[in-house]
Amino acid sequence: MESISIRFLARKESQVSVLTIFAKRFVAGETKEAAFSAVRKLNNKGMKTSLDILGENVSSSEMARNLADMYIDLVHAIAKEKVTANVSVKLTQMGLDVSDDFCYDNVSRIIEAAKSHNNFVRIDMEGSKYTDRTLQLVYRWVEKYDNVGTVIQAALYRSENDILELNRRKIKVRLCKGAYKEPGTVAFQKKDDVNNNYIKLMKLLLDSGTFHSIATHDDAMINATKEYAAQKKIGKDKYEFQMLFGINRAGQVKMVQDGYGMLIYVPYGTHWFPYTYRRLRERKENIFFVAKHFFKG
Repeated sequence: MESISIRFLARKESQVSVLTIFAKRFVAGETKEAAFSAVRKLNNKGMKTSLDILGENVSSSEMARNLADMYIDLVHAIAKEKVTANVSVKLTQMGLDVSDDFCYDNVSRIIEAAKSHNNFVRIDMEGSKYTDRTLQLVYRWVEKYDNVGTVIQAALYRSENDILELNRRKIKVRLCKGAYKEPGTVAFQKKDDVNNNYIKLMKLLLDSGTFHSIATHDDAMINATKEYAAQKKIGKDKYEFQMLFGINRAGQVKMVQDGYGMLIYVPYGTHWFPYTYRRLRERKENIFFVAKHFFKG
């Protein structure tokens, strides 16, 4: 029994060590200061940034308020430090599991703080069980504020209809493939199907005239976007690409040199371990994706 326990602990320690190595590459650090250091370096390379304080699924209203206060402090610090950054917020971190109305009021404080500095708040998308509630809250905020956008995941069947509605309301969208493992009842299961839907949704977004964000590291998706924009004579200033912190850094620089807008999603905070572990555990594609880019520039 003792030898089994030792082997188990050794395996857990090995997992922690590996995750720590990955997190140091793909998470900016544990503190706001570390995140700002990363942001300044990215800004100096001509890139915008979106800051995310790591954490999800908060069930305590007190903790959710405290986390919203941290975001408000972050918004003020962005203005004070004069860095080019906005914030990205996950609603389960802001009390969505407490209630929709509580979450609405809590996040409204962040949106108002950002608006006072002429800044922007991106409402992140989480697992499919939260998609409809997230969008309904976004629609409520957009009725009152003009500095709010959200995220749509190409893996979900419903996303085409959601984008048509978001375009109708002129809401800024970040289009991604989707990092969550979803059942076949709600999401495409084959990579080619997700890619085909991604391209279809990208075209809907670019055609809308609203400034949208194409979030991908997939060269095929990037090239499809560039080709479609050129074909439709959509200027490079009418949309932007987005990538994750630490992923394909050389490619990010090249995109800026080629005149494309580039925003880097920069996560930071003490909850780096569950963030990294969950992303690698949920889908095997995430492991291959991270491993591929770990050794690239």
